[in-house]
Amino acid sequence: MSIRAEGTDGVLLVTIDRPEARNALSRAMNQELIAVWEAFRDDRRCRVAILTGAGNKSFCAGADLKEVGDYYSSMTPAERRKKARAEPGLGGITRNLDPGKPIIAAINGHCLAGGLELALACDIRIASENATFGLPEVRWGLMPGAGGSQRLPRAISLGAAMEMLLTGESIDASAAAACGLVNRVVPQEKLLDAAFAVARSIVRAAPLSVAAVRAAAYGGLEMSLEDGLELEQARAEPLRQSADVQEGLKAFTEKRDPEWKGK
Repeated sequence: MSIRAEGTDGVLLVTIDRPEARNALSRAMNQELIAVWEAFRDDRRCRVAILTGAGNKSFCAGADLKEVGDYYSSMTPAERRKKARAEPGLGGITRNLDPGKPIIAAINGHCLAGGLELALACDIRIASENATFGLPEVRWGLMPGAGGSQRLPRAISLGAAMEMLLTGESIDASAAAACGLVNRVVPQEKLLDAAFAVARSIVRAAPLSVAAVRAAAYGGLEMSLEDGLELEQARAEPLRQSADVQEGLKAFTEKRDPEWKGK
């Protein structure tokens, strides 16, 4: 199998395992990833996922262009648009499928084209020192088709995003950190350790709270501040009535770790 998924202590490690092809996603691998994210969404034991690529040269090179080109050439433009609207996008999470839980991208090596779009669909991005980032589609006569033109300007400044989008040029890990594209840069050998450290911090938090904060943050992005504050209160009120908040306050008083029930 080219997609590996291993769960431990509330963390699901998902590895794109096709290093000989720079971890490019075939159609079969894409379907595997969709199934992984659906299972992650429905499994109460898994609280957070880490997505990475096998080897140390490439996180993901995006879709397998040879295979995808043959596949889409058999469709009309209308059929392609209908398919895009209805089905999960590249890697399962770029369109129409939100697991409702945090995903951390552990980015090792090249993160280009659809690979960067996949990383942009994650909540947190941690990069190794040898990572590079780019959306080179304009150099191929194409444009990003899995969210790159929409998520990149939301993730970094508009000017920086437009330079990457319009030139197709790549940036290195230090530049990605400077513009806020990644949260931090670590040595290659410490990449997964850093990702797991963040994941375990999330696992220690209350599951209902994590879900509510995530939903409020994303939901408010396209709202006015006033509407966003209303959304925040709508998400916060159920937490105030939950059993977990009582447990959290009790654990704080008793100076112990809380035992979350997710209700």
